[in-house]
Amino acid sequence: GIQATVVVIVLQALWKLSNKALKTRASWILAALAFIALFFLGVPFPLIVLGAGLYGYVSQSGTAAPAPVQGHPRTLRTGGIWAARWAAPVALVWALDHAFLTQIALFFSQLAVVTFGGAYAVLAYMTQAVVDTHGWLTTPQMIDALGLAETTPGPLILVTQFVGFLAGMSEGGFGLAIAAALLTLWVTFTPCFLWIFAGAPYVESLLSRPRLKGALEAISASVVGVILNMSIWIAMHVLFSDVTDGRFGPAVDLGSISAMNAGLIGLAALFLILLRLPLIATLGVIGVIGASAGLA
Repeated sequence: GIQATVVVIVLQALWKLSNKALKTRASWILAALAFIALFFLGVPFPLIVLGAGLYGYVSQSGTAAPAPVQGHPRTLRTGGIWAARWAAPVALVWALDHAFLTQIALFFSQLAVVTFGGAYAVLAYMTQAVVDTHGWLTTPQMIDALGLAETTPGPLILVTQFVGFLAGMSEGGFGLAIAAALLTLWVTFTPCFLWIFAGAPYVESLLSRPRLKGALEAISASVVGVILNMSIWIAMHVLFSDVTDGRFGPAVDLGSISAMNAGLIGLAALFLILLRLPLIATLGVIGVIGASAGLA
């Protein structure tokens, strides 16, 4: 039930973002190319963000005078302090030669650097990495994590800590799960303070530069394709029990479709889109219906 509701939640997010980001022909093309690159070719998310940003930067022209840089004499000191806080636990687990925790620290640190386009875009990349690349979670666990994260009174990106916990649990039990969860939380959120405190004095100047603005707009457009890829990936795994990795993206056995899950997705769409019920209430109702149907 939770997984079926997640399908509708992600589609809603896709619809809202596309209305904001896809306003020109070029933006539609960027979104389509990003989807093709991810779904059919398996191109990593950071490369898609980099490519879209470069295209937006070189294709944008303008003569608007940038706002003066409102710098701060302690920017380097501030950046150094927060960079050191970010790096300290990473260096510690590396010095202790703990391979798994080092992997956790480096992966989620990388995730914090490419956080463009909101949580759904980054979660698409994280899902691909933790399921297919590292094998820390199974596909159903990852979809459950997204559904449970929607119920928390905080940012959706908190799901990273849940992923770190499950990865640690399967790797070495409860103690390692706690360590992995805390480390994941630290390297996910500490960089945010670095970006804010070190970068805030320069935001006005950066946003007034046409080429940089064009780069950000291109990244936003490509993120629509990224979230579309995530939407289809989740829907395929919820609707079909037999999903395999083909040469050009995932493939399904049409005979393995779950009529019950299809019905649950329809109910979730009815409650969330047409009746506009609260998200947590919908998750609860659809979860109960799914459990009852499974027992029956």
